[in-house]
Order: sequence, then C-alpha cells, then structure tokens
Amino acid sequence: MNTCKVFVPYGALGTGISDEAFANGVAMKPDIISVDGGSTDSGPYYLGNGKCKYARSALKTDTRRMIVAAHELHIPITIGSCGTCGVDEGVDFMEEICREILEEEGYSAKIVKVYTEQSVETMKEKLHAGKIKPLGTRVEVTDEVLDSCSHIVAAAGVEPFIRALQEGADIVLCGRATDTAVLACMPIIRGCSEAAAWHGAKVCECGALCSTNPQNGGVMLTVDETGFEVEATASNSTCTPYTISAHLLYENADPFFLVEPGVVVNTSEAVYTQLEGGRVRVENSKIARSEVYTMKLEGSGPAGYQTITLVGIRDRIIMKDPLGWLGRLESFAQNKLDRLGFDRSRYSFTLRPYGYNAVYGGKAPDGYVPNEIGVLLTVTADEQVLATQIAKVMNPLLLHFEVEPNRPTPSFAFPFSPAEVEKGKIFEFKLYHVVEMDDPFELIRMKTVQVNGKECDA
Repeated sequence: MNTCKVFVPYGALGTGISDEAFANGVAMKPDIISVDGGSTDSGPYYLGNGKCKYARSALKTDTRRMIVAAHELHIPITIGSCGTCGVDEGVDFMEEICREILEEEGYSAKIVKVYTEQSVETMKEKLHAGKIKPLGTRVEVTDEVLDSCSHIVAAAGVEPFIRALQEGADIVLCGRATDTAVLACMPIIRGCSEAAAWHGAKVCECGALCSTNPQNGGVMLTVDETGFEVEATASNSTCTPYTISAHLLYENADPFFLVEPGVVVNTSEAVYTQLEGGRVRVENSKIARSEVYTMKLEGSGPAGYQTITLVGIRDRIIMKDPLGWLGRLESFAQNKLDRLGFDRSRYSFTLRPYGYNAVYGGKAPDGYVPNEIGVLLTVTADEQVLATQIAKVMNPLLLHFEVEPNRPTPSFAFPFSPAEVEKGKIFEFKLYHVVEMDDPFELIRMKTVQVNGKECDA
C-alpha cells in the first residue's frame, strides 16, 4: 500500500517546539517535513506592509532544525506562505535564511521558489473579464479598490509544490498558499488517497493544535490509500477523535466540506477511530473536482494613521455605569474637537472599556460591576500628526473628566508617559475574493536556485 509520512513540527514557522518533540518526530522517519509559514490571522498589517510577523532569529532556529533533519533523513522540505503574508519579498527573505543555514552547516540544496504575489494590472484584466468573485463578502471590487492595494497575493494549491518536488527540489519556498496544500502535496505524489491527503492536511495544518497539548510539539501525519493517521510527537500529548475532528471547525465555514483550489473535500461520513499510543485513524473522506479552478485573493492597503492612549480607571461610581460615563466623555470630546476646528471627515476615534465589554461589544450581564477598567482610545486620521493632535486634545479628559456634575474632579491613571503612542500607518483588507482560471499555474511564477553548487544529499 502506498503510504507517506508528513512531519509537521510547528503550527507556524517561528513558533518553536521542544527538542524532545522534534527529535521524536525525526525518529518516526518522515518522508517530508512540511510547515505553514504564515496566514492572515494577525490582520491586514503584514500583507499591507509586506513584512514578516515573526522574529528572524526564531525563523532561523526553526528552519535550521528542519534543514538539518532533512539532510540526515535525505528528504525534502516544503514551507508555505513565506514571510507571514506570502509576498514575493517574503519568499526571498526565507531564501536568504535558508542560504545562511546551508552555508553554516556546509550543505548544498536545490531551492525552488514559488511566487504568488499579483500585479494590479493582472487583477484588473481578471476583473474586467468577470473572473473575480466575492468570497463571503459583499465588498465590490473596482479598479479603484485594486489600485488602493499595497500588495495582492493568491493562495496556491498543491500543483506548484508537486511540480517542484517532482523536479527534485530539496526545499520548496512558496508565497501565499493554502495551509493544506503545503502538507497534502507529497502524499498525493506518493499515490495515497487524495481525499485523505487533503483532509489530513487540514487537520494537521496547525501542528499540535489538533492534539491534547497544543502548545507543545508537532504531529506526524501518515496518509495511505484508504485514510490517514495522526500522532502527536510530544511525549505528554495525544490525539483523540475529538481533537482531530474538531479541527474541521477551524477557519472553515462548513465543518463537513473543505474547499481547496480545484477540489472540494467531503468529511460528512468520515469515521474517526482511536488507536493505541494516542493515535487516531480517519477513513471514508471523499473528494470531488470543482467545476472551475479558483485561488483565493487577499489584498491589503493603507487606511490612515493611528495614535492610541490607554488609561486605567477604578472610580466606584464610574464602575456602576462605565458606558454612561464614556458616552458623556465622547460627546464632550466631540464638541470640543468641533469647537477647535478639527474636520470630522479627516479623523475618527473610539473609546473601548476593557474589563467591561470592549471585546464582545454587547450588553454586560445584569448587575455586573467591574473592579476596574482600562479605556483604550484609538484615533484614526489621514495623517499621523493629526491623529496625535486629536489624542492630545483628549488627554486631559481621559485624565480628569468629571464622574458626575458638580462633584470634585477625579484623577485617573495613564500607565505610561507620554500617554500617546503613535502606531504609524495602518492597513485594511481590500480583497477577500476568489479568482477563476483555466490553468493552476496561470498566476504562479517559479524559480530554481542552487545553493553551494552541487546537488544536496537530500
């Protein structure tokens, strides 16, 4: 029976793993080491600015482990969504890290770089041809929206990974890719069940998140012709049918159907079986081809500049009705800003009471009186100077605004000085759509580089 073992050491490259858990994974003799390098989880900033979220030193540590293990086992590596957001610069950034490691370790390697960043001109052609469709959003795409994007990426499927591996790549560095494609590629090459490859990849995309100890260790995904098995690599972690099946709820609109470029995986009749040693086997996943091949588009662009201020409040009267007090403060502040001549069309501000309802925004439970709250002022404006000016106007109000009329002026507490923190340019998502195409490689560019001049042992 065709089988393939995929070692997924990290939920995201740069988040680390214990030495014991990594060594256990290597001892299981995987056929490939695969990991996701990023996502849009942390918001639009990283795509808009094109920079990496994780510390370079952490990325290098995690990547070194993978390269050394792959060299010893003579197996390849796949990394997707390089540099967090998957822009071209992120792919080159990871190549630079890999080159340093290969030089330091004295290894050679064939690196295949897969670029998935898109030009505005190409996207306009697709838009005018009616090939860009909404994905759970009603935001209309126009030429102006595309022009406002700092970066646009398309999430690759398995095809570029498969091509690169079949052509002898030791390391595949891909721009934005679906998390699952990074893991599913080798099992598909090995002739395993394609449905099981995709389903197993979805389960294991975040490493140990599908285990009982999600903060420690990785997982081993073993795919064969009829299903797949998942095993945690940390000695203090196991997998259960609950932890494995629950991951289909993660970042997925429907827990029984997984839509990927070119395919739809149906897990509604999947059977999850607990095996000895904390392993879980899954069978009876099904797959169907999509009528049209699509890739998800993500685009981010500037949305102004921000300045924030935080103030801590413990006044017992305010604690009885924080929203009433904040409402009075907001109204007073807006009138003051108007009197000072600030143009409302050029800025906005919010006041959120953390410790009361800032996270969920709904009505607090009846009778709930917090011990203290932290009020976060966020000012968004056309320019950084303007955002900071607005925050400075509100500074004395956040420090001394009256609790009730005709009562002594209170004092609250800024946790730092100066109270205003300039966040700089901020970004917002402009695109969350899919683009239709006839060829999976239409929006993909691939480049092969040889490090240290000769073929790697892996």
